[in-house]
Amino acid sequence: MAEPPSTVAVLGAGTMGSGLAVQFARHGSAVTLVDHRESNLETARQTVKDALEFLQREELLVEDSASIPDRIEYTLDTAVGVADAELVLETVSEDREVKREVFETVAAAAPGDAVLASNTSGIPITELGEFVSKPERVVGCHWWNPPYLLPLVEVVRGAETATEVVDRTVSYVEGADRKPIVVEHDVPGFVWNRIQFAVLRECAHLVAEDVASLEDVERAVRDGYALRTAAVGPFETADLSGVDLFRDIATDLYPHLSTAQEAGPVFEERIAEGQTGVASGSGFHEYEESLADAIQRRDERVAAIQRAREETLGREEANDSNTDG
Repeated sequence: MAEPPSTVAVLGAGTMGSGLAVQFARHGSAVTLVDHRESNLETARQTVKDALEFLQREELLVEDSASIPDRIEYTLDTAVGVADAELVLETVSEDREVKREVFETVAAAAPGDAVLASNTSGIPITELGEFVSKPERVVGCHWWNPPYLLPLVEVVRGAETATEVVDRTVSYVEGADRKPIVVEHDVPGFVWNRIQFAVLRECAHLVAEDVASLEDVERAVRDGYALRTAAVGPFETADLSGVDLFRDIATDLYPHLSTAQEAGPVFEERIAEGQTGVASGSGFHEYEESLADAIQRRDERVAAIQRAREETLGREEANDSNTDG
C-alpha cells in the first residue's frame, strides 16, 4: 500500500499551496509551508483553517480536524523549510525566473535524494530541470484545485526525469489519497489543460459566431456534457454509441471546429471593460458575492457531486460482489 511522504515542503503559501498542505497533513505527512512574505503565511493559516472546516462540514475527514494543523509548520526560510523534506513541491508564480531561483535554492538545500516537484500547469518540466545540476530529480506534480477535494494529480515526466522519481511521486500521490495521471511526454498543457482549453476554445467560438448565447453554451457543458462525463468518459461514451459511428461523426465534424490561435473577442472585449471575473464583480457573468463565497459555492457543489459518485460506485461494487457470490 502506498504511503505519503513522511516530510513535505510546499513552496508558495497561496491558495494552492495551502490546499496542498492540508491534503498531505490530513494523510499524516509533516508539512512545512514556505513563503517569502509573513503576510502570506498568516493568510495561509486562515486558509488552512477554512479548508479543514469545509472538509469537516462536508463529512470528508476521517479524523477530527483539530489535530491536523499541528502537522503544518510555516517558515520564511526556504533552505530551512526543505532541509529534511522527502518531497519538495513548488507552487510559486508561473514566472520562469522566480522558479529558477526556487529550484537553485532547493537543489542546494534539500536532501540529495529528495524529489523536486513542480505544480506548474504551463512551464515544461524539461525546462525546469535545466535549472538544477541533476534534472533527473525534477518531476511535474500538477494538482487540480482545490487539491483537498479533487481526486486527480498529473505526474509529468520531463525529458531527463528518472523513472525512479516518477514512481516515487506516483506513490506519494497515492499515499495522499489521490489518483495519479502519468503524463509520459512533456507536452504543453499536459493532459487536463489541453482538454479544458480545447473545450473552452470551442465554447468561445460558438458564442463569438452567435451560434448560441453564452448562457446556453454554459448550460450545454455544465448540465449536459459534463453531467454525462462525470459518469462515463469520452472513450466509453464512444464505446456505448459505437466506435464506428463516432469515427464517422468525427470525420464530418472536425473540419468545422475552431482552430483559433488566440483567445479572441469573447475574452478581449470583457478584459477591456475591466470585467475580469468574480473579483471585479463581473466577467462572463455578474456577481454580487465575494470571491471567497463564490469559491465555497463551487466547492460545495463539487463535494456533492463527489459524494453522489462515490455512493453510486459503492452500490455498483456491492451489486457486483453479490453477483459474484
